[in-house]
Amino acid sequence: MGPGSQFCHVRGAKFLDAQRLTKTYRVGTETVYALRDVNFAALQGDFVVINGPSGSGKTTFLNLMSVIDRPTSGEVLIEGQPTSTQSEGQLAYLRKTKIGLVFQSFNLIPVLSAAENVEYPLLLQKRPRDERQARVAAMLAEVGLSDLARRRPNELSGGQRQRVAIARALVGGPMIVLADEPTANLDSKTGEAVMDLMRRLNEEHCVTFIVVTHDPAVSRYAGRRVRIRDGRLEE
Repeated sequence: MGPGSQFCHVRGAKFLDAQRLTKTYRVGTETVYALRDVNFAALQGDFVVINGPSGSGKTTFLNLMSVIDRPTSGEVLIEGQPTSTQSEGQLAYLRKTKIGLVFQSFNLIPVLSAAENVEYPLLLQKRPRDERQARVAAMLAEVGLSDLARRRPNELSGGQRQRVAIARALVGGPMIVLADEPTANLDSKTGEAVMDLMRRLNEEHCVTFIVVTHDPAVSRYAGRRVRIRDGRLEE
């Protein structure tokens, strides 16, 4: 049973629900709106692509969905539970156990091997050593990197590093993976291979994927397409 596959029986259940989210920043005496009154829901098994140009609010939206940041107003519910009243420790636990993150710049730890990078979330979850090794081996095989397990990030290509990042995001069995511009640092052929991989993992493991991107080519992988413009979402 692969990461996330234990949730296949609830495909279509609402996992993430954002209600009237607004995020503002103060720049001098001016109030700048990064998001305005955004409503959004993600169902288990969704593959949502959110397109928008630079500065449209994509990363702000992703930071709120991953409970890394808090909204100025509005609410993010995860499995029906409001997050606004939860402590930083409770939100960190949610990120460790329910949410996987994939970054544009990979965010791998340079002194660790591919296998050790993938194992890191399991160490945070305090999983037993035998289970960690089995899960890491399974995920590296899933993304086609079993023979590169001992290589460090600087010994891998951009596409291979992004595959390690995807394996790391999935190894803990999250219900949702949030990806921020996952193809931005890749050539078009490698970007297609990475998106093919993410779509396959979504279909096989019922893990929800939300991908934010300015790359219009990514939209063809979407089960749902959403556009973000000037801090507002358009389904």
